[in-house]
Amino acid sequence: MPSDRDERLPRLNNGWLSPLESRAIAWLAPRLPYWLTPDRLTALGFAASIAAFAGYAMAPGQAAWLWLVNAALIVNWFGDSLDGAVARLRGIERPRYGFFVDQSTDVLAQFLFAMGLGISGYMPMGIAATGLAVYLMMSVQSLLRAEVTRVFHLAAGAMGLTELRCLFFALNALLYFLPPRPFEIGGLTTTYAEVLGVAWITGTLAHYVVTMISEARRLAREEPPRPPVPPQHPS
Repeated sequence: MPSDRDERLPRLNNGWLSPLESRAIAWLAPRLPYWLTPDRLTALGFAASIAAFAGYAMAPGQAAWLWLVNAALIVNWFGDSLDGAVARLRGIERPRYGFFVDQSTDVLAQFLFAMGLGISGYMPMGIAATGLAVYLMMSVQSLLRAEVTRVFHLAAGAMGLTELRCLFFALNALLYFLPPRPFEIGGLTTTYAEVLGVAWITGTLAHYVVTMISEARRLAREEPPRPPVPPQHPS
């Protein structure tokens, strides 16, 4: 579904997969059957996030369930990326409704992916939850930047939802072929999955802070402090 911001503001997607994704969407959207409406595409994408959660939940007993998660990531991309394109192509946009439902389901989907990863045991729940928190921080920052720059940034640091799905896909394949084994580093016992999770959290937080400072400095130059207006005393 298209978002209200999609209609009012120019969109900027500098994700490293953006050129390939744009071509794929442009090819797929006009070829979808008419019964596959934007609402149904949104529902399909969200149903895939539930399937991903189930795959992670069953992975502790059988790692092959990680491939269900990967299949669900593909379906989630399909539904989430094509709903807005189909609505615009068919001229049936509902901007405010689309923005609210699309963003709401995205947040729920991200919650399911993160909680599923924590339940799987491949990643401690604390790291999975913190990763979700910092990703949502970046999402909020994107909305804030849309207000002050009048451009809706779909990616941060060349990373958007599509790139994140690809990272999850690669991580799941790595977890399947190379199950994490505990090792010690600096007197702490950890696994490569935990190290990767902490590295992603640290990098995302750093990018948030750098972007916040950079944007604040730019705005300060554009809106320099004004001298206070002396109070008017009654004569």
